[in-house]
Amino acid sequence: MRIQRDQIIATALVLLDETGLEGLTMRALAQVLRVQAPSLYWHFPNKKALIDGMADALVEGVARAPATDVPWQEAIRTVGQELRQGLLAHRDGARVYAGTYVASDNTLRMGEAMTAPLLRAGASPQLAAWGSFSMMYYVLGFVMEEQALEPDEAIDAVDNQPSLLAMTKDRFPSVFACAEALFHTDFEERFALGLDIFIAGLADRIKAKKRA
Repeated sequence: MRIQRDQIIATALVLLDETGLEGLTMRALAQVLRVQAPSLYWHFPNKKALIDGMADALVEGVARAPATDVPWQEAIRTVGQELRQGLLAHRDGARVYAGTYVASDNTLRMGEAMTAPLLRAGASPQLAAWGSFSMMYYVLGFVMEEQALEPDEAIDAVDNQPSLLAMTKDRFPSVFACAEALFHTDFEERFALGLDIFIAGLADRIKAKKRA
């Protein structure tokens, strides 16, 4: 029986969790699936095509039930939170998604869930489109850094706090003043703050458009 496309993607995501993006190769995937490489190439001509398929799968659960009866800010915030969770579901998820441009039901549904509330709020099509892209860039960048910081590295960062304080106290007083916050590892709180700042900026742009 010919191997199915969905089976390949599901196995690739498992392999991603085990080896990371660097260890994910077409050869390794074929070995796990116990097939010859040409069986993979029937569905995915190269690794980039495979990554596109994996990226699409990562956002399969995003914006499945977009709320239309809530303020636009809450609708946007929910999409951002769901996107983060989708990327965090697999090791190197943000790195897999970054740089892909997949046009599928999953990605277009997510785009609809971001642009529709902005248009409803009075944003121009350009602001709705670019604002949605910018929010995606924020989520991708945040999760990329979040996933890069392994638990042991987080501990090392905290352990290095005294040396950073000593380096910054006289030469970089502003960094010194923010040192405690810089070592804060509550990613949930930090992510929420970033979303709030981003949404507030969009709200200001929409208000300015209405006043013009």
